[in-house]
Amino acid sequence: MQPINVVCPHCFARNRVPETRLEDSPHCGKCHEPLFTGEPVPVSDATGFSRMIASNDIPVVVDFWAPWCAPCKTFAPVFAQAARSLEPGIRFVKVDTESNREVASRYRIQSIPTLAIFKNGAEMTRRAGAMPLATLREWLESSIGTIV
Repeated sequence: MQPINVVCPHCFARNRVPETRLEDSPHCGKCHEPLFTGEPVPVSDATGFSRMIASNDIPVVVDFWAPWCAPCKTFAPVFAQAARSLEPGIRFVKVDTESNREVASRYRIQSIPTLAIFKNGAEMTRRAGAMPLATLREWLESSIGTIV
């Protein structure tokens, strides 16, 4: 099996990891930090958003949110729980639309929270609104395929 690209959540370097080794707690070849932390990765356009969605071979789920948004605050623990249980098969990323208006504009984010799934740099699907963990898992499975 061919190695896949995984972007480091710390230094945003691209790493080649055999797909069969994703569960073995791989570390970044550049900064030596873990490639998977079980936490959503906060990103901005300046700190790796484009690299995260374009250079990962695993699906990337992006939570577009804002600090003043009550539904976003309610949904944050659900998104974090999904990251803990579904990494390394899926990368979870958070984009603060208040601080990253250019990214929000580029992806035409009109309501928050909005979740978008990217695969190989292309947006596959999106869904607006907070949801419980079971609904999030169902949406991910119907959009991506079988998840653990």
